[in-house]
Amino acid sequence: MGMRDTYAYAIQTAKGKFQGGAEEREGKLYFKGTVATEGEKNEIWNAIKTIPTWQKDIVADIQVTGGPSAATASAAGQSAAPAASQANQTYTVKAGDTLSKIAKAQLGSPDAYMRIFDANRDQLTDPDMIKPGQVLRMP
Repeated sequence: MGMRDTYAYAIQTAKGKFQGGAEEREGKLYFKGTVATEGEKNEIWNAIKTIPTWQKDIVADIQVTGGPSAATASAAGQSAAPAASQANQTYTVKAGDTLSKIAKAQLGSPDAYMRIFDANRDQLTDPDMIKPGQVLRMP
């Protein structure tokens, strides 16, 4: 009984956020699919890690798509106030900006610039190379 209950929690957490599937084969749980944001991926991983034997019982391949649907999907059907806070998940680079300047303004610490870089590796190859007009996802 216990094993299945823990799987159920991980699957429940993934529902609605996770585009893909979770299936049980040979006593292992296989997760494969995509989520819109790094935060959703972490949420699902945290649920997976509540399973004591997750390292040998779970095979997860979760990709973050980070598409524009990320903010709109989670803001859909909610009142205007939460939708406004969803909009803060991106930042448009202005002339003179640096990742550490953006990190200080958006995340409260210039040292958090690597978190912004990591969240935008699909479009950034170097933390020192950002261009005005780029739209960065905030971690």
